[in-house]
Amino acid sequence: MFKTVSILYIICFGSYVLFCRQPDFFDGEKSPAVIHWQPDSSSGTKIPQALYSDGKKQYAIDARYFLRELKEGEKWEVIYESATPEKAAVYAFWGYWITWGELIISVVFYLALFQIAVSVTRNPTAESLVEQLGYVEEKKRKYQE
Repeated sequence: MFKTVSILYIICFGSYVLFCRQPDFFDGEKSPAVIHWQPDSSSGTKIPQALYSDGKKQYAIDARYFLRELKEGEKWEVIYESATPEKAAVYAFWGYWITWGELIISVVFYLALFQIAVSVTRNPTAESLVEQLGYVEEKKRKYQE
């Protein structure tokens, strides 16, 4: 049962990740970016920003992400949709493909569903045990008439 639940989890989470990214992976365009530490307009503290161009205009997006350290002058890639190039994301495994919030929620769902599956199959009723023990597979003909 553990194998089945795990395979189902990986398929569902993988499908979710592949088709729910913003900006969209399939329609998005990628552009090289350089990390530059600039003061934040609201707080005044320096934050890493990814500077990139869509060929017409220069853009800067906030490149901070939990457990990702960026250094001045590092080269990264950003992904954006051509209709809204100002809404880009740093194209990295941690932060674009896998986010910590989605990861935590999906693990909680996985554990909850696994516990539900275990509790449903743990204590079968007496009637179902008798039925399972008395089950005889009927012989089937190789070819139907």
